Amino acid sequence: MTERPSPTSIHQSLLACFDTQKQAFHHEPDRELARRIEDLRKLKQALLAHSDRLCDALERDYQGRSRQDSLLSDILPCVMNLRYSSKHLKQWFKPEKRRAGLLLAPARVEVHYQPLGVVGIVVPWNFPVMLSIGPLIAALAAGNRAMIKLSEFTPHTNRALIAMLAEAFDKDQVACIEGEADVAAQFTALPFDHLLFTGSTAVGHHVMRAAAENLTPVTLELGGKSPVIVGPDMDLDVAVKRMAFGKCLNAGQICVAPDYVLVPREKLDAFVDAYRRRFETLYPDGVDSPDYGSVINDRHYQRLTALLEDALAKGARAVPCARGKHRDDRRRRITTHLLLDTDDDMRVRQDEIFGPLLPLVPYDNIKEALDHVRDRPRPLALYLLSYDRELQQQVIDHTHAGGMCINDTLFHVAAEDAPFGGVGPSGMGHYHGQEGFKTFSNAKTVLRQGRFYSAAMMQPPYGKWLQKLVFKLFLR
Repeated sequence: MTERPSPTSIHQSLLACFDTQKQAFHHEPDRELARRIEDLRKLKQALLAHSDRLCDALERDYQGRSRQDSLLSDILPCVMNLRYSSKHLKQWFKPEKRRAGLLLAPARVEVHYQPLGVVGIVVPWNFPVMLSIGPLIAALAAGNRAMIKLSEFTPHTNRALIAMLAEAFDKDQVACIEGEADVAAQFTALPFDHLLFTGSTAVGHHVMRAAAENLTPVTLELGGKSPVIVGPDMDLDVAVKRMAFGKCLNAGQICVAPDYVLVPREKLDAFVDAYRRRFETLYPDGVDSPDYGSVINDRHYQRLTALLEDALAKGARAVPCARGKHRDDRRRRITTHLLLDTDDDMRVRQDEIFGPLLPLVPYDNIKEALDHVRDRPRPLALYLLSYDRELQQQVIDHTHAGGMCINDTLFHVAAEDAPFGGVGPSGMGHYHGQEGFKTFSNAKTVLRQGRFYSAAMMQPPYGKWLQKLVFKLFLR
């Protein structure tokens, strides 16, 4: 039996890796544009070359995950992100001209985006490729070095990622770290120049406390209970066609997956029937469908079944969606279960579900639905299914969420030219596209004066006529 490393040896190993990257950054504090573009090219080339191995590794870690799901949700978004970032990096890299204003004239003001240094990235288990490579793309585009803490729940994928990244980068530029919660705790306590964490809100509290000791800025990508509002005008077959895949992909183990659905009360039974038909179209053999995924491990499967049992014990009704078998405990597979008659005393209405359980919450008018959303912590995503333009604008204006889809779910995350992030309990900060570049950069304002120095006129002794004139002009 292999002896576990001591906390001291873990700390020393992490610190040695961090110091190596920090020294490398000191020798190259502002990586040239051409080298950054080459870094992105190497990463894309490595990702494409290793995509088969990564998909195989994901299938082994889940003991059942569709190759198509892995390509769609883990590989393709990274490739598209790399293409987009490579194409636009030259423009992002340029200093931005800003107005100096009349008071500072004739000075020139620019904002220069410089690398921060060594970035820490903490990766969850649900999309271990996209949620490690995605932040890494932004970090490299901004000229940083990166240490990546991989999830202990995806050992096969970790090995594939480590091999892929070692082929493309030296460890003083990109390094991967493995280990359980004790390693993660020491990792987040390192004095990074920026730390990006993707995971649960509960763990996010600990990450933020650890980062605060070093005044490390953080980006927290958390989760919460992302609602779907089905508008009164919406055809139910269209509604479920737009949202069901968002709940079924990766068996619902997605931070932006629909967590519960607000449905007009009079349409509740019809919604159940429409959803079941749609699920059976997507996965005709239930849990035996080759395109349907497993829950990651026994711990999370037991958590989900406990949520279901708690709801049933407190009076909820479950409607399994499947023409074939709807549950396989041995393979950790469970089809979407629609939950009716739920209430706020049930854990399924309190905790983020992160799996294939879907409470349906009836409402009598749209104000009631909006109040339901507003009275709860701000979610990472909010989904509206409606063609009513007035209702669309009302929901946009009067609700808060990290992001929103209208007549779709999930795919706002794939918008390359838009920020992704949470708000309040669902996270802080943004990345993706230019926002990712800016998150991992220091926006340094540079004011440049020439030979004429206007500020001298405002220096002591005070009371000169020109000073009085300036105050009279500007203090109004």
